[in-house]
Amino acid sequence: MSLLPSVRRPRERAMVTLEVLRAERLSPSFVRVTLGGAELGRFRPSGPDQAFRMFFRRQGQRRLTMPTFANEAWMAQLIMQPVSRRPWVRMYTVRAIRPQLGELDVEIALHEGEHGPSPATAWALSAAPGDPVGVFDEGYTFRPAPTARRQLLVGDESALPAVLAVLDHASPDLRADVFLEVPTEADIRPGIHRPEGAVVHWLPRDDPALRPGARALEAVRGAELPAPPDYAWVAGESALATGVRRHLVNDRRLPKSAITFTGYWRHGHGSPG
Repeated sequence: MSLLPSVRRPRERAMVTLEVLRAERLSPSFVRVTLGGAELGRFRPSGPDQAFRMFFRRQGQRRLTMPTFANEAWMAQLIMQPVSRRPWVRMYTVRAIRPQLGELDVEIALHEGEHGPSPATAWALSAAPGDPVGVFDEGYTFRPAPTARRQLLVGDESALPAVLAVLDHASPDLRADVFLEVPTEADIRPGIHRPEGAVVHWLPRDDPALRPGARALEAVRGAELPAPPDYAWVAGESALATGVRRHLVNDRRLPKSAITFTGYWRHGHGSPG
């Protein structure tokens, strides 16, 4: 995930060690992993698309070795560790957090590459209660103006958890057009929580050869929106994020200041996980 300068980060952050409580296969392309532990109280909920670095063990590692620096120096510290001790680290968004129950949900989009499953996919499919996981708060980007009652939300599978969290926290009077691209029709989530005025367009690819994000970009370009949005939030594959922003600015005359766009990943340069 590539974060923009507009990200809102907390002043104080902590490296938090949790553990897997349970894991559930939601659909062919998604696994929900629920984390918890005594340190969860140090991870404070913020915006609906709250992002965090997730640290998890490589295959064969017996323990999770976390960075000790709770600032931007953590990455240099991690790189200096030998690979035998260095954990995998990926960026995810909070799908849901229940402080009163001591639980945090993360939904992982599964990805199978030329050489097998991605590290996060392999970990998610084998995650078991008690497995250690580290988290480090990276803030949030969803910041519409208080007057932005009509919104446009666009994402591929990597942004699906964030969009669903935004809808969970949305005002009941929100009017929104939501475009969600997922790998297969079986990944569509029926009955998701949303305000009555939010219209959700599910866009299954159902074609491994189709570039992720292409269907969503095409759908937004051709959409007859009932009214211009006051605010747009788009995330996912980098070409989707930049393509939607370019379309909104050039074709729909939406001010750049009213658009938040984030490239979570880049096709051909790694996977969503």
